[in-house]
Amino acid sequence: MKLGLLLGYSGAKLSIPMDTVKHAETLGFDSVWTAEAYGSDAVTPAAWILAQTSKIKVGTAIMQMPARTPAMCAMTAMSLDQLSGGRFIVGLGASGPQVVEGWHGVPYGKPVTRTREYIQIMKEIFERKGPVTFDGKMYQMPYSGPGATGLGKPLKSILHGDPSIPIYTASITPAGVSASAEVADGVFPVWMSPEKYAVLEPSIEKGLEKSGRKKADFNVAPFVGVIMGDDLDGCRVFIKDFLALYIGGMGAKGKNFYTDYATRMGYGDAAEKIQDLYLAGKKEEARAAVPDALVDEVALVGPEARIRERAKDWNAASSRGEVDTMLLNCQQPEAMEILADCFL
Repeated sequence: MKLGLLLGYSGAKLSIPMDTVKHAETLGFDSVWTAEAYGSDAVTPAAWILAQTSKIKVGTAIMQMPARTPAMCAMTAMSLDQLSGGRFIVGLGASGPQVVEGWHGVPYGKPVTRTREYIQIMKEIFERKGPVTFDGKMYQMPYSGPGATGLGKPLKSILHGDPSIPIYTASITPAGVSASAEVADGVFPVWMSPEKYAVLEPSIEKGLEKSGRKKADFNVAPFVGVIMGDDLDGCRVFIKDFLALYIGGMGAKGKNFYTDYATRMGYGDAAEKIQDLYLAGKKEEARAAVPDALVDEVALVGPEARIRERAKDWNAASSRGEVDTMLLNCQQPEAMEILADCFL
């Protein structure tokens, strides 16, 4: 099992915990991941970290696809890849319509179609087989739509990119996971149970079949919350806050991917209750409605001995080839050390 460290995006001030990053590198963590919402971006911190480390890889979880053209994202990836000696991982996501249209001021469009086209263009740029042309539903190169001058010219990257730069996507919907398995190198679900790979498996197999690849060619790297402490219920609260926000508040009634995902995991009744409470403004009640069992499935919480015991289930999923990397949301250095001992 490989371990990654999630840093997230900034609050009002941007601060990167380099001591924690370097500690993860010393412990043997494979990667560290930056993020963006509508404040700090994901790329600048990634460059900052790469410049101050020597072994650990740095990925973006996520770069918002609608915020950058595929060519701009490819340029960024090639630049960071070369400057870091091959340590950059592209992590892409569609974000949501609230941010895409409200913040970036562009149409949300069709996220699965965007993902396919975006990655196809990036890989063509990396490969440099010739000037890039593309005529898709979301992207055209050269552009020929409204406002075009007609002077656009197919171009080939000046910088020689590495076609093996890995590209991951953030996906949990069946169509999104399938598209990721078809065109990307890996997927990071926002959470996952090591005993319920079957929730993702049909979509992964469908995408792999389209691409002619095997599971060994595709990595599953779920986000895993880690809270270590003697008060088990107290540790669960932090994870419940996160789950309640996503299951309850990240979308309208009937249009929340996270509610649907929790339902596919077997928590349909609880998911509906969480959403109803959250959308009614009863956030504390929504948090209380998150089942302990769901928290225990997708996170590592409680005393050290309990976390070590639960780590065995994740290691078993790794040995079955179902999970390749755990991306840990962990702020406790002592917990990082214990997990390094369990997995590395």
